[in-house]
Amino acid sequence: MALKTTKIAIVGAGTAGISIASRILRSAPCLRSEIIMIDPSEDHFYQPLWTLVGGGAAKFDDSHRKQESLIPAGVTWLKEAVTEFLPEVNAVITDKGTRVNYEYLVVTAGIGIKWDRVKGLRESLGKNGVCSNYSPDFVKSTWESIENFKGGTAIFTQPSTPIKCGGAPQKIMYLAEDYFTKSGVRRNTKVKFISGLGSIFAVRKYAETLEQVIERKDIETTYHMDLIEIDGEKKQATFQHLNTKETMTFDYDMIHVTPPMGAPGFIASSPIANDAGWVDVDKYTLQHNTYKNIFSAGDSSSLPTSKTGAAIRKQAPVVAENLLAIMHGKEMKKTYDGYTSCPLVTGYNKLVMAEFDYNQNPMETFPVDQSKERASMYMVKKSLLPIMYWNGMLKGTM
Repeated sequence: MALKTTKIAIVGAGTAGISIASRILRSAPCLRSEIIMIDPSEDHFYQPLWTLVGGGAAKFDDSHRKQESLIPAGVTWLKEAVTEFLPEVNAVITDKGTRVNYEYLVVTAGIGIKWDRVKGLRESLGKNGVCSNYSPDFVKSTWESIENFKGGTAIFTQPSTPIKCGGAPQKIMYLAEDYFTKSGVRRNTKVKFISGLGSIFAVRKYAETLEQVIERKDIETTYHMDLIEIDGEKKQATFQHLNTKETMTFDYDMIHVTPPMGAPGFIASSPIANDAGWVDVDKYTLQHNTYKNIFSAGDSSSLPTSKTGAAIRKQAPVVAENLLAIMHGKEMKKTYDGYTSCPLVTGYNKLVMAEFDYNQNPMETFPVDQSKERASMYMVKKSLLPIMYWNGMLKGTM
């Protein structure tokens, strides 16, 4: 077994992991050779752009960078996957048998996409009218499906599980409906939104606007229903009611599937997880509730807020500053209030910029009513946020 020893180990080189590493090094450049980042992926994706890629409004290549170009200088990148946590002895084990001993651990491993929880889904992706924005291999097929749609029934799903950006499943639907109108097939089309949740959006201020959008676009909504099976050959989708367990099967001509998601298995089965499988951290300090030298942020954490990049932007400085504080024997002073943001695209050049905290109170940035659909907010998402991500957030400057 190979052995490595480091002061700080970071599991996951996604948005949270790189942002936190960059912030630590900006505050303590002396740690430049004291951080090991563990992640096997050589590709890094800005996934919030995939809504626009799927809607034909952005290029896939603009969402992609090579990981090596983003890892902060001086950080040791271990291109392996963690398979086991040994918090009692301050170590992790990788799939290559490497043992990494650490003094402090940051877990930012993202969320697990559970394609196989929907029978027939994996086999149908990219064909038989089935598409999804949640895979780099298939996001382009969403735009192909929308562009080539000739009418009929278009279904858009959302599972009852936590997912990346809770508003994303409906955003692609609004873009598709817009395009159906522009291409002249809308009058021959039924658009359905079938969700495992109980409403269109959790925060009432923004939900009121979205309900008006649904009415204006004549979209049929069904709640408390999870997709459980796709029959690609027959072009049929089967859903199950969460409460009654009754199943219903619908014919479709196109279906955009948001797959069920959950905690990555190697975290869920570990000692650092809570009962739901997420890294068990204090929701204000982001420090582990049992192992005080462990922190977590982003989608793999137990934080009870929407899993978005905007949330990570506020979580990263909390982890960096609190970790450095305990490293130097000081009191942790930085806290996270649950801030998250969901830029809700409601059509081409239309967007509702939802921002809120743990208590679902709006926390708006701009001096306007952000519950209104605005072209200016659409341009923020399309043009400004990607620049902020690549050039600011990942570099630890914002």
